[in-house]
Amino acid sequence: MKTLLEGYERFRSGYWQDHKDRYTTLARDGQAPPAMVIACADSRVAPELIFDCAPGEIFVVRNVSALVPPYAPDGKQHGTSAAVEFAVNALHVRSIVVLGHSRCGGVRALMKGPDGGRDFVDSWMKIAKAARQRVCDSPETANADFETQCAACEHETVRVSLANLLTFPWIKERVMDGRLTLAGLHFNVETGHLQMV
Repeated sequence: MKTLLEGYERFRSGYWQDHKDRYTTLARDGQAPPAMVIACADSRVAPELIFDCAPGEIFVVRNVSALVPPYAPDGKQHGTSAAVEFAVNALHVRSIVVLGHSRCGGVRALMKGPDGGRDFVDSWMKIAKAARQRVCDSPETANADFETQCAACEHETVRVSLANLLTFPWIKERVMDGRLTLAGLHFNVETGHLQMV
């Protein structure tokens, strides 16, 4: 906690002072980010840093492995779906980016399979079971080593999330008429490279 509070003091005396006019405008006028980024909760993958964005430029939701579940308005709690709905229907973002990354712990858990000791991760990662299946069925990766399979699955989970976004009727409608674009990206933590998926 001490480290966090010391970081806040640096932020308040440095970055915030340099950008306080922007914060004042955002507080007064509200946010209108042109893009949403769905990213992993991994501490090494901060979208605001990767895309060098100022406050108010991107609307971000982070979860394990940057997964988007399929559209399911069933009355249960759906944090990622609620964030997507708000970004699209209230903020009217013009693009959604799903940002996967290298060495993803959620993907590694998915590739290893359920271990019975995780209360939430195994259930959450079931969203991407098709990604795991594609890796295990592919002639290029079926017999590959675990690290190669995980790297392939990181890309496949991004594709699953992109496909799941299109199950939301108001997203599909906006994509079809050109008001919204979807993109998948993969960030390599080791090299800093960003590539399209």
